[in-house]
Amino acid sequence: MAKELGKIDKPSVDEFKPGRKLYLVPLVYRGKKSPDDYLERFNRYWNQVENQIGSLERKLGKISRIYHELISTGGEDGVKILRELNDKSYEVVKNRLDKGAKLEATEEAELLAETMDWGRCLAVGLQSKSIFTQVYGYYTEVSKKRNEYIAQHINETLKVEEIGVLFIRPEHQVQFPSDIQLFYVTPPALNEIECWFRDQEIRRQQEEASPEGKPQ
Repeated sequence: MAKELGKIDKPSVDEFKPGRKLYLVPLVYRGKKSPDDYLERFNRYWNQVENQIGSLERKLGKISRIYHELISTGGEDGVKILRELNDKSYEVVKNRLDKGAKLEATEEAELLAETMDWGRCLAVGLQSKSIFTQVYGYYTEVSKKRNEYIAQHINETLKVEEIGVLFIRPEHQVQFPSDIQLFYVTPPALNEIECWFRDQEIRRQQEEASPEGKPQ
């Protein structure tokens, strides 16, 4: 059963059953031109992630396995890719690697490439309903296979009594093995980021609806 750990209030050791454990960290990214008000929330979020994972490690033990979406190779090569992909999640991962954890090749490269390519096709805005239906079908099919691969790989590599951490987008649809205890790491700043994106979308809609292209 998943436990939400946005707030950690000295849980009793009795709450945690023996067996494999996996912490789920929602991945938050930033762009090259992200505004300062977003970057403030972004940096605060990752500081809170580090603090919460550190608290969990002190209670339950060190993390042994690290899984990260979009990483299809492990070891040093995977670390280099991660550093370019998201410098903040890299910092959290690097702290665990320095303590002996291992970065796993979470994705299968071809499935990842296919998912991203079909996603790009959908993003361009297809005009034909028939073509959209076909492309969406391909996207859904390969996404399902990708999710199944991630779940299978975690199942095969996370050993008995080991603790792992998975960095993945909040809207993921990965179904994990039933014997793995899941713990959601949800810092308060995650809600701030979600609110920020909602506000941006509302502002965009207002601008599009305004005759002058500006919110009224």
